[in-house]
Amino acid sequence: MRVEIWSDIACPWCYVGKARFDKALRDFPHRDDVEVVHRSFELDPGRAKDDIQPVITMLTKKYGMSAAQAEAGEDNLGAQAAAEGLDYRTRGRDHGSTFDMHRLLHLAKEQGRQEHLLDLLYRANFAEERSVFNDDERLVELAGAAGLDAQTVRAVLADPDAYADQVRADEREAAQLGANGVPFFVLDRKYGVSGAQPAEVFTRALTQAYGEHAPLTIVDGGEDADACGPDGCAVPQH
Repeated sequence: MRVEIWSDIACPWCYVGKARFDKALRDFPHRDDVEVVHRSFELDPGRAKDDIQPVITMLTKKYGMSAAQAEAGEDNLGAQAAAEGLDYRTRGRDHGSTFDMHRLLHLAKEQGRQEHLLDLLYRANFAEERSVFNDDERLVELAGAAGLDAQTVRAVLADPDAYADQVRADEREAAQLGANGVPFFVLDRKYGVSGAQPAEVFTRALTQAYGEHAPLTIVDGGEDADACGPDGCAVPQH
């Protein structure tokens, strides 16, 4: 069974939602039969790489809230994160383009390092002081910690077209599936779960999707029929 997760590194609910999903998957009895694929989704597509501002400032401008309201929202998110065992800096974080991070996640996917890098990016953005925005060497360090080759990472970052098509393809697919926000979880292309739901919701979704993920039932016609296989095709003798 495949679970696809559309998310953005700048999305705090994606950070919390992944922890809740991971908890549900960890306790799921058929977890070894579940393939998890992370897909790209930018909250600010097209944002310039050097367009960086404090999170509180971004929230007040984007949503028309007061600084006090924005700070209260961050405090609430910090409490939600803490309940999942996550560190979360409620003050002093910044916000910027995540396009390069998504490109690196596609590179990491090719090498089986995607989830490790995603976890490192989330923690760096939400829990650590040094910014992940417009700092290529910071991304090189994080990718290296996930097991990627530093020179390969630098080459990808230096080429704005590298893995760009894969990022845009993920985003188009999200739109086609009706996802207008993240996190967005798709189970076997049959069920969708929107938002950072409690772990129990993910458990129910996994159980239902897995229960319907039955092996192919062969309809037996009573006798072997002619067919082609690895050894060639059976030729009727009469």
